[in-house]
Amino acid sequence: MPTEFISLTFPNASTELKPIPNSSVDPDFLIRYARTLDDYGFNYTLVPYDSSSYDPFTIGATIAAVTKKLKVIIALRPNTLYPTVAAKALATLDQLSSGRAVVHFIAGGSDAEQAKEGDFLTKEQRYARLEEYIRILRRAWESAEPFDWDGKYYQFKQFSNRVRPVNGTIPVSVGGSSEDAYRIGGALADIFGLWGEPLKETKEQIDRIYAAAEKAGRTDVPRIWVTFRPILAETDELAWAKAHRTLDALKTHRANGQGKVPADAPPPQNVGSQRLLEIAARGEVQDRALWYPTVTATNARGASTALVGSPRTLADSILDYVDLGAELVSIRGYDNLNDAIDYGRYILPLVREELKARETNNNKVA
Repeated sequence: MPTEFISLTFPNASTELKPIPNSSVDPDFLIRYARTLDDYGFNYTLVPYDSSSYDPFTIGATIAAVTKKLKVIIALRPNTLYPTVAAKALATLDQLSSGRAVVHFIAGGSDAEQAKEGDFLTKEQRYARLEEYIRILRRAWESAEPFDWDGKYYQFKQFSNRVRPVNGTIPVSVGGSSEDAYRIGGALADIFGLWGEPLKETKEQIDRIYAAAEKAGRTDVPRIWVTFRPILAETDELAWAKAHRTLDALKTHRANGQGKVPADAPPPQNVGSQRLLEIAARGEVQDRALWYPTVTATNARGASTALVGSPRTLADSILDYVDLGAELVSIRGYDNLNDAIDYGRYILPLVREELKARETNNNKVA
């Protein structure tokens, strides 16, 4: 399948560099942002989940209503919605969007964050619950007849689903860097999400995901999704200057409490963030242009590795990951709307042109 691009949905103009205190949903901004992604050739947008933030399904339905091609990835934590309800909600969104719904599962990387919504399972238990949850969704989307379920985490009798996905099913994404994530994502996911790590470490993770898929008896493998925070400028020199200004702003907002991560935040509990911090300790720049000070400045909260450079440098860096097997590339910046426009103008076309040229050359050789 062709390489596709993902962005992240923002409901208002607040950013990490210029936070707007007490900001709420700005419908005009949300619609403008979604249509910008659609117009500039992004394939997907991820609607994130946080215990204190907006409902992804409502945001996702709004996006679907104002776009034509953009696929909507709903981030979902299993503890927040019973699986039979989720199956119908996702299939409803899929019908409303003419088959553009995707679901990305978050098993839960922080005990404290999970506890805010009444989830006190251990990490191992959360992954076991996720596995059961995905199997129920697939059964609900595929089964024409009522069915029972008697699992460890869910039990029900004669559930019947009349809300069918447009294409028979909905793509399921799983992310993570733990053995449980590799095992469950490798066995059950259509897409596996990774944060931006150096090429060597990314290749090792892909190999482990593929090995898990093979061990599960699959004849296919999940599509690989990698995520970066590109810092773009006309030249490499200007991009690095911009990167250091960005870093200074991130540090300032964290120190004065305006950012999302307090300066005295404890070490992250999830393996993905721990890996990012360990790699950051080895040096600021990895491979062509993978920059790690943004990781340490944010305590590796979420996707935080930057790619720094000119359009050509960033396109070549992305192509390095495509060559490893990444088919989905998530890019979002620090000036959300303007960065999305710049990526659509200067990065996506370069990557696609190069891939098209390669395909043409391969066809000539064949």
